Amino acid sequence: MSLAPRAVLVHRITEYEELLARHGTHGQAAFFLASRGRDLAEIAERHHRAHRALAEVTAAVPRTWRQARVERGDLDRFLFAPEDVVVVVGQDGLVANAAKYLDGQPVIGVDPEPGRNPGVLVRHRAADAAALLRVASTAPADELTMVEAVADDTQRLLALNEIYLGAAGHQTARYRLSLEDDGGVVEAQASSGVLVGTGTGATGWLRSVWQQRGGTPVVPRPTEDRLLWFVREAWPSPVTGTSLVAGELSAPGRLCLTVESERLVAFGDGMEGDALELTWGQTVRVGVCARRLRLIAGAPGRRR
Repeated sequence: MSLAPRAVLVHRITEYEELLARHGTHGQAAFFLASRGRDLAEIAERHHRAHRALAEVTAAVPRTWRQARVERGDLDRFLFAPEDVVVVVGQDGLVANAAKYLDGQPVIGVDPEPGRNPGVLVRHRAADAAALLRVASTAPADELTMVEAVADDTQRLLALNEIYLGAAGHQTARYRLSLEDDGGVVEAQASSGVLVGTGTGATGWLRSVWQQRGGTPVVPRPTEDRLLWFVREAWPSPVTGTSLVAGELSAPGRLCLTVESERLVAFGDGMEGDALELTWGQTVRVGVCARRLRLIAGAPGRRR
């Protein structure tokens, strides 16, 4: 007997909930914000909108299905199953946060605050959830390219937007950088770290660096097997260079970084708490990942 599908609702603690956890009561949180020129009413309203959307999606799950909820901070401890349908209710970044833990499960991004979020990944409204869930296994989906980092001790990290390699506190990182199949050219560098990102990531952190570099190379499409990489603030010195500071990677190409600091980290999509730990002499290779994120493209009979 096959298991019924399971709807996994991914959400994030709201700013209002964080304020209550810190200050204890609504009144104390309101006083704290008022002393800094902010109004708690707006934050509370956004909290209510998020919870209304979550409740609407929950009610849309077919009665014969199983359900589970997971908060962003628990994603690295949650076990997703092959038969899951993942519904992310929140900002675009929450889809990216969940992507690294998935392996082919369909993902529905629901925007609880239309007009506030760009809607690159949370493409749907809570009202679409019932129709989308019914056809999740066959609905048209975008297969979004992901990036992976694999260390020489078998540690592995996946990301939808970008992977950062550098010092944990974004201080100076020392390493040797090279490109596989590039004639053995290796450059010692001291920098603020290296970013390697996808076409999806080119709408976020990667884009700011790309714009600073004059808008080159050409940004890949989100479904294209091509990555961009940038070295942040490379420092020239008698022993460190700045000639390898930007480029693109097509599968199966790899960017190789060998650590020459006591400790560096690699983390994806801003989740610094779930990072690879890299020590002196270790090598990590970064490139296009064979795994992709299956993001449901549209709701039947509705316009986005």
